[in-house]
Amino acid sequence: PLYRRVPKRGFKPISRRRFQIVNLSALAELTETEIGPEELKSHGLIWSAAKPIKILGDGATGRAVTVRAHAFSSSAREKIEADGGTAELIG
Repeated sequence: PLYRRVPKRGFKPISRRRFQIVNLSALAELTETEIGPEELKSHGLIWSAAKPIKILGDGATGRAVTVRAHAFSSSAREKIEADGGTAELIG
């Protein structure tokens, strides 16, 4: 039958973008003032510096830091800017 020969993909997008998740509480433990993919990789918070990173708002940094990532949750962006830091998007 035809329904057995057609690939079953479900409702998941084929070209889905998978993010590596990092919480603000993990960033608070770092000593750097500028945090990017290379720093996150060197501290073991992500697997690959080449894959997209998303910063989530669980916790707080407690200081002014510049964070560079591919995506930010709205609460993470607000908490970073409330502490005097900046949230920069990477292409």
